[in-house]
Amino acid sequence: MLQLPPLSLYVHIPWCVKKCPYCDFNSHALKGGLPEQAYVDALLQDFDQELEAIQGRPLRSLFIGGGTPSLMSAEGFDRLLQGLQQRIVFADDIEITMEANPGTYEHDRFKRYRDVGINRLSLGVQSFQDEKLKALGRIHCAAEAREAIASLQAIGFDNFNIDLMHGLPGQTTEDALFDLKTAIDLKPTHLSWYQLTIEPNTIFYSKTPVLPEDDELWSIQEQGWELLEQGGFEQYEISAYSQPGRQARHNLNYWQFGDYIGIGAGAHGKLTDYDTGNIYRNWKTRMPAHYMNTEKSFEAGRRVLEADELPIEFMMNALRLNAGVPEQLFTEHTGMNLEVLAEQRNFAIKQGLLENSDRLQPTRQGRLFLNNLLEIFA
Repeated sequence: MLQLPPLSLYVHIPWCVKKCPYCDFNSHALKGGLPEQAYVDALLQDFDQELEAIQGRPLRSLFIGGGTPSLMSAEGFDRLLQGLQQRIVFADDIEITMEANPGTYEHDRFKRYRDVGINRLSLGVQSFQDEKLKALGRIHCAAEAREAIASLQAIGFDNFNIDLMHGLPGQTTEDALFDLKTAIDLKPTHLSWYQLTIEPNTIFYSKTPVLPEDDELWSIQEQGWELLEQGGFEQYEISAYSQPGRQARHNLNYWQFGDYIGIGAGAHGKLTDYDTGNIYRNWKTRMPAHYMNTEKSFEAGRRVLEADELPIEFMMNALRLNAGVPEQLFTEHTGMNLEVLAEQRNFAIKQGLLENSDRLQPTRQGRLFLNNLLEIFA
């Protein structure tokens, strides 16, 4: 039977100091002052238009991403969070995460972020080597990243993520392991460690830098996994590692095919309509100026997921998790009988890509060749 899954909220702040050459997110270099009041007004009005579909459910997690959310003041976030709490119940243990750029870090401002209710930070460090940061177009240096982390720990942020890339231009295995060891030594509760990929519509796509060869990338990954394990980090998703019990609740909800509202320029959402059994995705208009024109619709598009799409939509998320998910979650979060997966599931088990158990869980081989595994369910 279909059950309403946990509910999360994603808030998109679309501005940054400058656009990084590898970034394909909906972010825009800030010209002039941040239109904070107008944007918060728009966010709350956008949320108002989602309320009917929420059906009185509490928020389990809230993630503020970008862009560079740490360009916005604590007062702006206070107004936003208070406005949201007037409209929806926050779970008692709600996780509220904000992405932050070390180049915008100020001790007093981040203390105020904590005071208004933000209880988890995700710091976009990417590297602890100045030449690599310069190649990535980042606005901070390695020293600023270290100082920001020490400061946020002193403030009392005891739950934070470090975003770290590998496979950078000119990077050797030694370079990558230096970055990873530095991050581990700084004692975050969570690490997002992922390979730089070249995406369309980025500067790197039109002017691709020289990246490490496949053998070097494999060496980085193998030795990196060992280093993370020694540092007490458990890999629970393709590029996510945490100390025990410190997985990112918000991202877990995505991967377990939970529901989430997306507000802000270019934000995406996925919601379940219990009355009709429909699951739909929607997305908001991308350009900030258009988004803040509240006489126009915030929503740029919406579509219902068809029955033949649901198996691959579910598996694309669930199989990112090392432990997968209990098999009954498929029925609970899609409303479909598990039998619709039977043929593909048996084939994946015979291929050694899926565990033969009461979980939908990739084997080690399945994790290494995830695209091959997913093709079976497509």
